[in-house]
Amino acid sequence: MIPVSEPDIGEKEIEYVDDAVRSGWVSSHGEYINRFEDNFKSFIGTKFGLTTSNGTTALHLALSAMGIKEGDEVIVPDLTFISPVNAVLYNHATPVLCDIDPENWCIDAEKIEKLITEKTKAIIVVHLYGNSANMDRLMEIKEKYNLYLIEDTAESLGTEYKGKKLGSFGDAGCFSFYGNKTMTTGEGGFCTTNNEEIYRMMLLLRDHGMRPENRYWHDYIGYNYRMTNLQAALGVAQLERLNSFIEKKRHIASEYKKNLPGNVLPHPEGKLYKGTYWLYSILAKDKDERERLISFLFGKGIDTRKFFYPVHVMPPYKEFNKVNYPNSTSISERGINLPSSVKLSDDEIGYICDCIKSFYKL
Repeated sequence: MIPVSEPDIGEKEIEYVDDAVRSGWVSSHGEYINRFEDNFKSFIGTKFGLTTSNGTTALHLALSAMGIKEGDEVIVPDLTFISPVNAVLYNHATPVLCDIDPENWCIDAEKIEKLITEKTKAIIVVHLYGNSANMDRLMEIKEKYNLYLIEDTAESLGTEYKGKKLGSFGDAGCFSFYGNKTMTTGEGGFCTTNNEEIYRMMLLLRDHGMRPENRYWHDYIGYNYRMTNLQAALGVAQLERLNSFIEKKRHIASEYKKNLPGNVLPHPEGKLYKGTYWLYSILAKDKDERERLISFLFGKGIDTRKFFYPVHVMPPYKEFNKVNYPNSTSISERGINLPSSVKLSDDEIGYICDCIKSFYKL
C-alpha cells in the first residue's frame, strides 16, 4: 500500500535524539529546546517563538494569551481540521463559521466582513493543504476592525505569500509537527509572533501560569503545553532538512500536474503565493465519483484520504450553522488527498496517475 504520508527519519535525527537522551535532559528543558525555538522562528521570520506540546495547544495558547473569553466571537473557516474550532470552544468563546474561497480552499476573505459584530475579537485563518489565504485582504480587515489574526499554518509550513512565509503575518502563527506533517517531532507544535506582550503571556500560560522568577507562584490559571527536549532534538534535525522536504513536495506536485488526467481538478496554484503541497489534492466531479475513485485506488494498493468534513454538519457544531456554506460543502464532498510523502518516487506517482486514468478508462 502506497501511504498518503510517512515521516522521513534519518541518521541525523537518531544522532540528536540519542544525544538528548544521554544528556539526561529528557523533559521540557534542555539545549535542543532552545536551539529549535531559535532556529524555527528564524526560518519563519518572526521575532519570537516557543514550542508547544502539539498544534491544537498552540492554537489554544494563542487565543488564551489574547484574552479570548466567554461572550467573544472568533471567525473560523467551515472547512478545516477541527482543532481551531475546538480551541475557540476551550475558551468558552463562540466560533463563527465562514465559507471558503474555491480558488485556494482557505477562508473566503470577502465573506468575513458580513460576519463581524461588536463581539468579534479574532479571525483564525487555516492555510489548507499547503495553500495560502488572501493575506492582503485579511490584514486589511484585521486593521480596519482592530481584530486579532491567528494563522493556523499546520499544513502550510514553508508556503510563501508574496515572498514572506506564512505564520509571520498575523498576531500569532500556529504550527503542528504531527507525524504526517512536512516535518515532524512526533507530536509537538509551535507559536510564532512579533508581539512581545503576546509572547510573554504565552510563555507564562504554557507552564501552568507560573512566574519564572518566583517558582511555584502562579499569577494565572495556565496549562502544561510544553514540548520535550527529545522532541526538540528530532525537530532540530528535521529543520535542517526542511528546505529539501519542501522542494520534494513541490516536485511531487509538478509530477502529479504533468501526469494526472483532465477528468479531475488539480491542486490549486496561487498567483500570489508559492505553495508547499502538504498533501497533493484533487477534486472529483461529485461525491459519488469521489467514493468510487477512492475505492478503486485502494484496490490498486494506493491509500488516499477524503477531505475534512464541513464543520457545520457535525453534531457538536450544528448550533453554529448560521448561513450557507456552498463552497466548503462541495469541495469537502469532492476532495481526495493523494499520496504525498517525501519518500514518494516518480515511478509511484506515475503508477498512481495511470490508475486514475484507468478508472476513467483513458
